[in-house]
Amino acid sequence: MNAPEPRPPQQPAGARRGAGLGKLVLVSVGAFALTFSLVPLYRIACEKVFGIRLERGAAPSGEAQAAAPAAKRVVTVQFDGGVNSKLPWEFWPNRTSMQVVPGEPYETTYHARNIADRPIVGSAVPSVAPARASGYFSKTECFCFTAQTLQAGETRDMPVRFIVDPNLPADVTTVTLSYTFFKNDALTARAAQAAPGSPPAAP
Repeated sequence: MNAPEPRPPQQPAGARRGAGLGKLVLVSVGAFALTFSLVPLYRIACEKVFGIRLERGAAPSGEAQAAAPAAKRVVTVQFDGGVNSKLPWEFWPNRTSMQVVPGEPYETTYHARNIADRPIVGSAVPSVAPARASGYFSKTECFCFTAQTLQAGETRDMPVRFIVDPNLPADVTTVTLSYTFFKNDALTARAAQAAPGSPPAAP
């Protein structure tokens, strides 16, 4: 009959607990190191494989909350004016240009003077250049909506209120608003008849 094999000496309970605690500490340290190593690996994968660039460092103050608003688009509006040869008026814009932001309302004025010795009625015909910008230029108030009567020697500043549509093509940076005043013969003759002592209206 074989003699029983001797058992290895058992370690004290305190030694076993110390060894277990050491292993737990090593596992925790390893997991912690692995977590930090994943950050540069993730960055490399994004930038090299997927082409996504990750910003380094903290964002400037306020930038993380909201991006800076985009600069507003600015369009130059030029003003021009003239009269037909049959109309004895002086007519010109009081300012020749202004910078406007599409979508916002603006106002300008044109100056008119009747240099005749009798009442004259004129009608203004507007035009916008370039032609493809005309659909994006809206006049909310304009002396061109109705005929204008100026007494002999009378002067008047006539307002124009307008808005440039935000959908104006991006390559259009300058819009010109022009007016040509024509003599309204029918209304001028009627005004002459209504003015006592006035000479007959010229043809």
